[in-house]
Amino acid sequence: MRIDESPTEVVASLAAAEFEREAREEVIRVALVDDHPIMRAGLVHTFEREPGFEVVGEGANGAEAIHIAETLLPDIIFLDINMPGDGVHAARAISRTCPAVRIIMLTAHDGEQHVVNALRSGASGYVIKGVSSEELIKTAQSVHEGEAYVSPGLAAKLLGGRTRDNFPTGLAPKFVDLTPREEQILKFVCEGLSNKEIGENVGLTEKTVKHYMTNILQKLHARNRVEAALIARDHLNR
Repeated sequence: MRIDESPTEVVASLAAAEFEREAREEVIRVALVDDHPIMRAGLVHTFEREPGFEVVGEGANGAEAIHIAETLLPDIIFLDINMPGDGVHAARAISRTCPAVRIIMLTAHDGEQHVVNALRSGASGYVIKGVSSEELIKTAQSVHEGEAYVSPGLAAKLLGGRTRDNFPTGLAPKFVDLTPREEQILKFVCEGLSNKEIGENVGLTEKTVKHYMTNILQKLHARNRVEAALIARDHLNR
């Protein structure tokens, strides 16, 4: 700001500064930890060319992942589940010491136990290596917005192929005190739908669906939507 600026110029300067500040705040800071250099380079390329993302750190093992999380505090950290030092162990440590850092597990395995272990270690997302750049970006955006992300196909596999059409009725009275609307939303969650997609299906705003999800997570004592779906699956498989 110059001393000789007119009131109009001052307002314009302040508005521009505010715009730049908001733009910086909207950038999602990501860290990428994978022991395969080519895989890691591909991830870096994906996020560096995508507007709204900034790569703030790279690593190759669990110890480096924990150090990056604790010193750089990225918004999101991608962890290879099978890297030296154990990705699941690193996820547990990061969840404990840096709860604000959201974790996405990156792996070549789509086995049920791998997914369950990863999500219960504190991860908010689970991505199979080889997915498109578009799905990687979608995963990061969803997790950054507070949602858990597992691809719909993998979510269906975790739930034994259950969908709205074969999801048993009467879950809420025997399981937890869910309202009919909360049970309806949980069924959509079990299909891997986002809050926005659920809202479009049931005629609610995304904000209202988030409110229902908060209630559902509290009643199920679940940390995120995928864990809620897993709890529902475990109940149905008894």
